[in-house]
Amino acid sequence: MLHLGFVSHAIFPSTAPKSYAFARRTSSGRGVRTCERARLRPWRAMAVLGVEKTVGRGRERAPVEKAQYDAIVIGSGIGGLVAATQLAVKGARVLVLEKYVIPGGSSGFFERDGFTFDVGSSVMFGFSDKGNLNLITQALAAVGHKMQVIPDPTTVHFHLPSNLSVRVHREYDDFITELINNFPHEKAGILGFYNECWKIFNALNSLELKSLEEPIYLFGQFFKKPLECLTLAYYLPQNAGEIARKHIKDPQLLSFIDAECFIVSTVNALQTPMINASMVLCDRHFGGINYPVGGVGGIAKALANGLVEKGGKILYKANVTNIILENGKAIGVRLSDGREFFSRSVISNATRWDTFGKLLKVDDLPEEEKNFQRIYVKAPSFLSIHMGVKASVLPPDTDCHHFILEDDWNRLERPYGSIFLSIPTVLDSTLAPKGHHILHIFTTSGIEDWEGLSRKDYEEKKEIVANQIISRLENKLFPGLRNSIVLQEVGTPKTHRRYLARYDGHRWSLLCWG
Repeated sequence: MLHLGFVSHAIFPSTAPKSYAFARRTSSGRGVRTCERARLRPWRAMAVLGVEKTVGRGRERAPVEKAQYDAIVIGSGIGGLVAATQLAVKGARVLVLEKYVIPGGSSGFFERDGFTFDVGSSVMFGFSDKGNLNLITQALAAVGHKMQVIPDPTTVHFHLPSNLSVRVHREYDDFITELINNFPHEKAGILGFYNECWKIFNALNSLELKSLEEPIYLFGQFFKKPLECLTLAYYLPQNAGEIARKHIKDPQLLSFIDAECFIVSTVNALQTPMINASMVLCDRHFGGINYPVGGVGGIAKALANGLVEKGGKILYKANVTNIILENGKAIGVRLSDGREFFSRSVISNATRWDTFGKLLKVDDLPEEEKNFQRIYVKAPSFLSIHMGVKASVLPPDTDCHHFILEDDWNRLERPYGSIFLSIPTVLDSTLAPKGHHILHIFTTSGIEDWEGLSRKDYEEKKEIVANQIISRLENKLFPGLRNSIVLQEVGTPKTHRRYLARYDGHRWSLLCWG
């Protein structure tokens, strides 16, 4: 059996990202699994130079003796960094390999003309100071770091067909009151569905949440919290759509539950596990959404610095192309430039499909992976628009996060059907020059939509799609938006595979957005 730790990858950074991490040991005792998300952000070089003092960027020959490290982590997204830091604080020798010039993955940011943009989502969970699900807080504390955050009073403002407008307030009672006011005939159903969500959330929040998959760990937790574990076992095979239909009959309200789940999983409620949905739909009220001062990229920077402070190492511009196997066990990795590194465990922060389809050259997948790929499908990729706009175009009471689906519920899961919008400068005005705001726009898009195009056709298509999205936002939310734009960057599914960066002696800057 292949012995490989794995970091699963959240694919759609426009959704409300669970900044939770779950670490576990594999049945062999040699792997670690964590769960988060990953992507790129150019950041000031101070922390990079701190890492270079430890690791350096010169070429290294393959070692004479193997197992240089206790663990090698492929990728420095939040999942990879949490796995690495959790091991480092326990004394393990850890090496993180990042193919770009900076850490962070999807939880990163880049700078343009005085604007600081989050690369991925600005909706951050896990920053609270209570319960067991504040896992960003816990991960940072493990390496002696803490971040200042700004509470978001509204998780998301839904703008839906038939002019349905619902704000998900931080205060649960305010949200439920608003939803019942829109659907007074479904009061009992609304309370019934969300009460079941809280039942699951409270069970999760009572556990020291490390893994929902490791039998030995769960067996130990059962003896400590038997009722809570039985609750989770009961709901584990169920989806949110089935539970909603037990309580709710109104088709429009069920479609709203689909939208609630879509921003969690990019699929409708019938395809969203009830446990996953409950964790997000309740924690937004329990721990709340909290935005890190200075931008989301500070999370990865703090974790990367903390890792080095605890004796771990990070090597940048280290593109892993192969996981090295010996007798069916992962023992190291090979880089695109031929360098090899060896360890007792290999942890991948790449997607499952990249890990088992590209990094590993094995004919037969592990049974666990075969089962996973039979059950799950890839979430869609996305088109993103980062804009700097004049502040005057936004009404003074504008919420930070919006979900827009104007006229047809059937478009919810279709490419370009729905729009997710974040305006982080509503919370942290320092991210933009005075008198300006940042708009960060996502919509689902498949990479097949962008392949096979000439450069000219590719650029023209980007402009057409971006203009359509901007027009929709103008019509629904912000009249005059187009004329207020002072900066615009458009990224497609192909963009997220291609980056070019430059270091000018003071900071890294992104040159190619795609």
